[in-house]
Amino acid sequence: MAFNALIVEKDDAGKTSAAVQQIELDRLPEADVTVAVEYSTVNYKDGLCIGPGGGLVRNYPHVPGIDFAGTVEASDDDRYKPGDKVVLTGWRVGEAHWGGYAQKARVKADWLVPLPDGLDTRQAMAVGTAGFTAMLAVMALEDHGIKDGPVLVTGAAGGVGSVATAILANLGHEVAGVTGRPETADYLKSLGATQIVPREELNETVKRPLESETWAGCVDAVGGAMLARVLGQMKYGASVAAVGLAGGAALPATVVPFLLRGVNLLGIDSVMQPYENRLRAWERIAKDLPMDKLEAMVQPATLSDLPKLGADILQGQVKGRVVVDVNA
Repeated sequence: MAFNALIVEKDDAGKTSAAVQQIELDRLPEADVTVAVEYSTVNYKDGLCIGPGGGLVRNYPHVPGIDFAGTVEASDDDRYKPGDKVVLTGWRVGEAHWGGYAQKARVKADWLVPLPDGLDTRQAMAVGTAGFTAMLAVMALEDHGIKDGPVLVTGAAGGVGSVATAILANLGHEVAGVTGRPETADYLKSLGATQIVPREELNETVKRPLESETWAGCVDAVGGAMLARVLGQMKYGASVAAVGLAGGAALPATVVPFLLRGVNLLGIDSVMQPYENRLRAWERIAKDLPMDKLEAMVQPATLSDLPKLGADILQGQVKGRVVVDVNA
């Protein structure tokens, strides 16, 4: 039984190409559970996997798509039965293991989470890996105590930043969203941001290790020089949940914010979270992310749109969440 999939291939010269093809079920990797995929998303990692050189891809031919939601079609694991709705993020799916840009996927049962009450498969992928990561970051800030005052979200118009802004605002926090695109200000305000911070204000080289205490917490989706600057602006004992490396892996900071102001730097890795954390995060998403704001973040896409969207997201041209209907 043939089905559609976005296949990325590499030729002998090392050049990659991506195109929708029809493939048979026996081409899928061996694993416990077969899922009829309904929706996936477009993330920064997906752009790397689709783009020239293949980025994070471990094997060719390859099906990208680092997350998906759908219905169990067959299972060798007692935890999942045909008809169960499930969601998957992480575990190098779409990088080392074929992922969600196909109408069917075969994965390990341990990688799945039952779709929580209150979310359908489309909404789950409107959240996707980006929103899941945002919730992990918010939960980490809560575990360390969010101070009184504005909470900063860097890269606020992107996938992680959009969801983090909406969640924090819905929980009653004052949110300051950082963006390099002035045209996204109204979008961020619609998600609940009460303050818009131009990116250039935080992109300057750190001149003083400590500045005025400004931010009660921060979800940082950028990293690099911006993260270094933000660390010196945190309130005493406040926390930064760092989730992204778009600004680079180097951190041109000193230990002064940690020693003299007690700032906590919390690294968030969404890839290999224990089952209990994944389930808790998805249940919190269903409870604390307002669905009307979620819908405002979404732009629809199909499998055939993905090569262009993969390039667009690497160039910072994608706003909010792209939901891929793999059956459209």
